[in-house]
Amino acid sequence: MNNKKSSRGGKREGAGRPIESTAKNRTRNFATIVYPSKEYLDSIGSFYDGSDGYGSPPENWQQLISELHVPAFISPLHQDLKPDGTLKKPHWHVQLMFESVKDYDTQVKPIFDSFGGIGREIVNSARGYARYLCHLDDHDNKVKYSPDDVMCFGGADYRAIIHLPTDDIGILSEIFEFVRINQICSLAELLDIASVNNLDWFSTVAMSRGYIVDKYIKSLAWENQNGYVRLSDRVAVLSVIPDESEDK
Repeated sequence: MNNKKSSRGGKREGAGRPIESTAKNRTRNFATIVYPSKEYLDSIGSFYDGSDGYGSPPENWQQLISELHVPAFISPLHQDLKPDGTLKKPHWHVQLMFESVKDYDTQVKPIFDSFGGIGREIVNSARGYARYLCHLDDHDNKVKYSPDDVMCFGGADYRAIIHLPTDDIGILSEIFEFVRINQICSLAELLDIASVNNLDWFSTVAMSRGYIVDKYIKSLAWENQNGYVRLSDRVAVLSVIPDESEDK
């Protein structure tokens, strides 16, 4: 008779290790911080006073990340302010996104150590942390950074991972205003302008919202050609379209 207990519902081999610790240490997304050296900060004219010390990453630390061939982001250099108005210790955030689960202690920490990563930041959401690299969702006094300054490695697409459908609403409003004020009558012209001057606009129109933008341009052209008079010019007082949120 086999007295071996079924593993189902029983204790797994190695189950003495807390489950919480295992879950926290084995995941696909990891992040760390890299602090620049005094020499680097002096070379860019930083006003940081050195009160919290400096880092000492290898000079080729970004190249080392590139050679991992793992999807990764490096944030713009964060130079945020303390409540007293002085600079916090400048730093970069580095986000690594593996295709399979990795153990932090045995697989990821040695990688962080190799390029000067200090500590580990918990990544509960790859998108959420990626947006934090530029403080896109921080509405306090944190400095906002440009997504154009995020460095991408290993095939990672920063704009794709941070994109939210609601982002398009604000961008479309900007595009429509530009088209209206400058009397743009050609989608091709708008794309040429955006490709050089505003990659957010270009990406939005080229990748997902080209149809509505083209319709808007053609509608404006039709108004001009037919002498259409808009409602705001036809009546003294406009009936305000009710805001659904006010009824809730």
